[in-house]
Amino acid sequence: MDLITSAQRDELFKSFERDAFHLELRDDYGSPIEDTPYARWQRGDSDDYSWLAPWKTLMQRVTVEGKTVRRVRVVTEPHSRYVEWENSLTHLNIEAGEDIRWLPRHLVPEGVSYPVAGNDWWLYDDRLLAVGHFDPEGRVLGSEIIEDRDIVGECVRLRDLLWSVATPHTEYKP
Repeated sequence: MDLITSAQRDELFKSFERDAFHLELRDDYGSPIEDTPYARWQRGDSDDYSWLAPWKTLMQRVTVEGKTVRRVRVVTEPHSRYVEWENSLTHLNIEAGEDIRWLPRHLVPEGVSYPVAGNDWWLYDDRLLAVGHFDPEGRVLGSEIIEDRDIVGECVRLRDLLWSVATPHTEYKP
């Protein structure tokens, strides 16, 4: 299986036309760019969030063009420390133009199964998937590009279902 890097995946934001959607299914992630800010947060230290600036700039650019960027975060309650941190930062993503909803794992509709082996994925314009692959510590190994219509169709249906039952960030009270 060929994997692209996170930077190559972010390049996909230059070519999508309408909608990018991210399904997040993990309660913990490991990312070198987040390690220091996360450790700082755990100690109660302040952060200037400069490490998030490239992502915010990218999101502002695509959403100003009228494109949507959405996420559903399926999470366990009570939250892991990582999800608590992520929740505390979500307003920054929203300020940059993303629309983010939360779905407690115990509220996922009965019978839901996750395509692509239960991995996280980005769906671009209902036609292309970038499926995240992770090591046991939650560090991103890369993304697999999938354009198979059947697999993409499963993800479109799941996105629509989960989006309809997930709670907008501003209303989510863990």
